[in-house]
Amino acid sequence: MKLTDMKVNEFMNVLGSDEPAPGGGSASALAGSMGISLTKMVTELTIGKKKYADYEDLVQETQQKAQALQQELLEDIDKDTEAFNVVSAVFSMPKDTPEEKAKRSEALQKALQGAAVSPYEMMETCVEALRVTEKIVGKSNTNAASDLGVAALNLKSGLQGSWLNVLINLSSIKNQDFIAEYKEKGTALLQEGSQLADDIYNEILKTI
Repeated sequence: MKLTDMKVNEFMNVLGSDEPAPGGGSASALAGSMGISLTKMVTELTIGKKKYADYEDLVQETQQKAQALQQELLEDIDKDTEAFNVVSAVFSMPKDTPEEKAKRSEALQKALQGAAVSPYEMMETCVEALRVTEKIVGKSNTNAASDLGVAALNLKSGLQGSWLNVLINLSSIKNQDFIAEYKEKGTALLQEGSQLADDIYNEILKTI
């Protein structure tokens, strides 16, 4: 069964069990998906309201983008666990001969790179979701302003959690060029997204 097909209590039970996956990566994707879902909710509560007619086009565009990002982050809940399972499967490969050891080592490195790229792509999605959210701060239903603040907090959690999952996989990768590339790109995303989330949260605090 896909994680996204589980009931909330079923997902939480398996998350809190001794199963190695789902873990922090899937939890980060869930946090991010909750964040952009809240942004989408705010757009739904704004569209068609006369008070916000001047921002109608922006809010409708945001609603469409939020819906797409919501779906991406929901899919990432399962993608992260699937990437972890690929790594786990490598450990069952035979390693009795030098050839088998070499094949196993190559497969492990490839799997680890996939497991690092998966949360990195999640970071990209969380940052894009924060950019989308930031655009409607002060231009959407003020009765739901706090929900935008919570959206930013959840997206920041998803971003930071994804970064931790990038780093833990990079720590076992031997390709130094790959490590350098994803550390540089990931750090840039982390800085941009964290600043956006803080700016949104602080701006919301001023209005409620």
